[in-house]
Amino acid sequence: MATLVLHASGAPVSTFPLVKPLTTIGNDGDLRVEGLRGVVAIQFDGSAFTATALEGAPLFVNGKKRSQHALGDGDTLQLGETQIVFQAEDRIPTPAEVSRLGRRDPASLATAKLADFARELAKEPGTDHALTRLLDSLIEVVRADKGFVLVMTDGVPQVLKARNFQRENVADAVERLSDTIVKRVLETRQPLRIEDALHDAEFNASESVVNLKLSSVLCLPLLLRGELLGAIYLGNDKLANLFTDKELEVAQSFCSTATLLVELGRQLDELRADKKALIDRLEEAAYGDIIGSCDPMRDIFRKIDKVAATDISVMVTGETGTGKELIAREIHRRSPRKAGAFVAINCGAIPENLLESELFGHAKGAFTGAIATRIGRFQAANGGTLFLDEIGEMPPPLQVKLLRALQDRTVVKVGENKPEAVDIRIVAATNKDLEEEMKAGRFREDLFYRINVVHLHLPPLRERGEDAVMLAKWFLGRAIRELSSKVKGFSPQALVAIKRFRWPGNIRQLENRIKKAVVLAEKPLISPDDLELRPEQLEPILPIAEARDEWQKRYINEVLERNGGNRTKTAKDLGVDPRTIFRHLERMEAEKRGETLPPDEPLGEGGA
Repeated sequence: MATLVLHASGAPVSTFPLVKPLTTIGNDGDLRVEGLRGVVAIQFDGSAFTATALEGAPLFVNGKKRSQHALGDGDTLQLGETQIVFQAEDRIPTPAEVSRLGRRDPASLATAKLADFARELAKEPGTDHALTRLLDSLIEVVRADKGFVLVMTDGVPQVLKARNFQRENVADAVERLSDTIVKRVLETRQPLRIEDALHDAEFNASESVVNLKLSSVLCLPLLLRGELLGAIYLGNDKLANLFTDKELEVAQSFCSTATLLVELGRQLDELRADKKALIDRLEEAAYGDIIGSCDPMRDIFRKIDKVAATDISVMVTGETGTGKELIAREIHRRSPRKAGAFVAINCGAIPENLLESELFGHAKGAFTGAIATRIGRFQAANGGTLFLDEIGEMPPPLQVKLLRALQDRTVVKVGENKPEAVDIRIVAATNKDLEEEMKAGRFREDLFYRINVVHLHLPPLRERGEDAVMLAKWFLGRAIRELSSKVKGFSPQALVAIKRFRWPGNIRQLENRIKKAVVLAEKPLISPDDLELRPEQLEPILPIAEARDEWQKRYINEVLERNGGNRTKTAKDLGVDPRTIFRHLERMEAEKRGETLPPDEPLGEGGA
């Protein structure tokens, strides 16, 4: 029988018999050596003993540092302050000697290893690393020489982890385990312990068992709430009768943890796949800095592609917060003027007596406070693009001067008479109905036609379908990065609420709500409450008849807009009597006055 002779400082010489296939030396090993970093394992393969340094243990054999060494009689191992001499004999220990000398209870060793695993997991989280450590510990506890974690992928078992006793990855994993044994465990969903596979009446005819010369095998299913996630396979091809019911019980305790890790890994893979799909969707839906995949936005992108290369004036309309300035910037970015400046001015945010100076500049002394000559936004945008936001708020007297500047391509500073030539492209925006403003005499008709050569109307967020969710996820990702938040995403209820809310403030309101939620949320997933979206604020689910009426109204308006308000052509395109379109417009006017008329009949069902 081979033995280890210990010479420790201040302690008497002692011996330790090597009676097991696997003996561990360390703080918590079969042979306890206090203060040793890592673990040294001595493995017996039936004919020889091999010492292996694990977990960074400092192993010196005959004065030389080794990671692994085949032990010969008289070899001296230096482990910290302890010297160990290996004494070999040709005789292999008998089972009776092994039983008499005993070994450490695998259940207590498993408890210690699982506790170590939990501590390490807290220090270094991560399912892949954790599953590797767990499998290494299980191999050590049950004295296997190899172990595998298999997961079900589309109903087929695939090797996820393959490790050997030396804590190395097994390259030819699929070829090192028995598919017959794995298949039996997956079909029955019951653990299987085989003492000697080559001489087992049930498996000795299996091709994989014969080719691999299998001996001791443990195979256990990984089950979670009745779902088969995979299996753990453990084996030792050199020693038979290695695994007892105790090893099976220990392996089952490890499998519970392994099942949770496999499920967590699967969920993380799904989240990563969802994240990649979202990124791909965002890339597909992105048009420069603009995100949108609904048909109205796609139509706007096509128009921008056509008009950007020209100097045509563009009018962008839409409700507040729909992103009109982003559209203007994208037109500039795609135009030949992109090297020039993009200058924006909000015509409704500057007092009337200062707006002319802001637009055209002023001379020194032109008015009280004009202590120096200053250029205006027109001159600053020379060679580039001038964005006139909220142009519907511009006072009528200034509209005349703006029209002259656009016609002559010159501007005159306040307090001067000398015109200055400017080369600019105008993009204007408003949330007002300028045609109604013209009828009311608040906006000049000639200026309207000067700036409204091409009209781009941005739909409100409530009419953009899935764009709301896509934008919400994009804003959330940006807010998490900017605010270093621990928020992980939206709850399913929050995504439903985002789709059902009307968002009167449009994209700007959505972005602000998400930023606020990221700051104040107390849980990893943002809820409807975090977004301040209460059930009574959400768009109700309409009966089919009402939903059809709403859709019909929007569709008629869309076709009317495409046809420039031509009622006869709209009726012809829709295949209805022109009186249907007239009644629709009457009802729209009545709604503006707060009156209610009977709904239109469905298109194509006697609309005359």
